[in-house]
Amino acid sequence: MNKRNLLRATACAALLASGGLAFAQGAPFKVGLILPMTGQQATTGRQVEAAARLWIAQNGDTVAGRKVELIVKDDTSLPDMTRRLAQELIVNDKVDVLAGMGITPSALAVAPLATQSKTPLVVMAAATSSITQASPFIVRSSFTLPQVSVALADWAPKNGIKNVVTLVSDYGPGIDAEKFFKERFQFNGGKVPESLRVPLRNPDFAPFLQKVRDLKPDALFVFVPSGAGAAVMKQFAERGMDKAGIRLIATGDVTDDDQLNDMGDAAVGVVTSHHYSAAHPSAANKKFVEAFQKANNGLRPNFMAMGGYDGMRLIYDAIKKTGGKGKGEALVNAMKGDMFESPRGPVLIDAQTRDITQNVYLRKVEKKDGQLWNVEFDVIKDVKDPGKTK
Repeated sequence: MNKRNLLRATACAALLASGGLAFAQGAPFKVGLILPMTGQQATTGRQVEAAARLWIAQNGDTVAGRKVELIVKDDTSLPDMTRRLAQELIVNDKVDVLAGMGITPSALAVAPLATQSKTPLVVMAAATSSITQASPFIVRSSFTLPQVSVALADWAPKNGIKNVVTLVSDYGPGIDAEKFFKERFQFNGGKVPESLRVPLRNPDFAPFLQKVRDLKPDALFVFVPSGAGAAVMKQFAERGMDKAGIRLIATGDVTDDDQLNDMGDAAVGVVTSHHYSAAHPSAANKKFVEAFQKANNGLRPNFMAMGGYDGMRLIYDAIKKTGGKGKGEALVNAMKGDMFESPRGPVLIDAQTRDITQNVYLRKVEKKDGQLWNVEFDVIKDVKDPGKTK
């Protein structure tokens, strides 16, 4: 065995051994939360961490005799950094569960480590359909882009929208959104004359939006990750595209609750589809929003916060179901089939796919009491990820 292979084998052995050393009854139950806390996706990290800490504050930091310890690491949305941090958390900190994952490339970078070390990985944000297929130890508490894109592709042609140009960020979730919207919309009789993809990092939407204006479709369908929607909205309005009769329809990432009030009246009337709105009119959600804002200086929770909050619930449920003694595969098995009433509505973790089944809502941006909200006007119940049903 040459030196390189020897080092690789030693690293793998350390990872495998760490799984056996991680558990000791009465020892802290460690959750390694890897998130983008700085950089372009920093709002994702801020929301997920705040929600995870809120869950712990509301439900106590001890479960089935195990004190839960949250270890937060900033990967700045760089997959190489995510992988290095995950390896340190498994080998050095001996975490029981990895969680977080702000973007898809980060989740995919950690998937092989989760498999090797048999460490459950709860994906709280990233939303490409294929993520849960990358490791049998991945469970998702967020959503998938196919889930929400298909709902909008069914709504649009029933509401006079027959011709749509798509514009998405050029990476996994964007390609999922484009593919599943386009296929369903065309199946419903719609036409997609152009599909545009913009770079994930430092995108300039101007030339793409000008092309859309020249094409004059009935509507522009958009997916961009959380944090980039405000720029799309601003440039859409600056080019007078709404006045030219082009509607903007989008996945809910674009009218992110965290940033919606900063978008101004240009956002009013935009229709989106998503799994969570801070304006969801249930008693459970009103209680959640009030508690989140009280704990975070008035910050409005968004869909990323919901992924973090329910992700911690999944982890707590798994600890309880295994009597505080479970690890690795036992924890993943305990998460399969978990059902509960979330602030977003009813949630089920599909036992076959380890992906989330949930309601998808159609919403319209409205101004109420001087603030902008994603107001739900229709719901498609119990939506599985369409990417797993083909």
